[in-house]
Amino acid sequence: MSTPRPGSAGATRVCPHCKVTILETAAVCPSCKHHLRFDESAASRRISPVVTPLQVEGTVQHPPDGGPWEYTVVVVVRNDAGKEIARQVVGVGALQPGEQRSFSLAVEVVQRDDLGGRFRKH
Repeated sequence: MSTPRPGSAGATRVCPHCKVTILETAAVCPSCKHHLRFDESAASRRISPVVTPLQVEGTVQHPPDGGPWEYTVVVVVRNDAGKEIARQVVGVGALQPGEQRSFSLAVEVVQRDDLGGRFRKH
């Protein structure tokens, strides 16, 4: 996996609040929802609306009989050649008989008009 240079599309930084890796251009952390940018230059950037090309939701229901189930939520990102570029365990837990859990996954994309051709494919 390549790391884009600061200022280019896909460049990352660490959220000062929750320490999750986020996009350098994020004004709000997608994990903890804290606001990160209050300066006028960030507000004046031309950023297209967010599009959600992938959204999946589902529920796992444990039947009332039997023993507990354990679960692991894993997110894997692959490039167009099928090579795994990221894998993250985002949650673990257990379901007792009769319990349920709901899960959501959303991929949000935004067109960046202010990068002036600075793009590094990875």
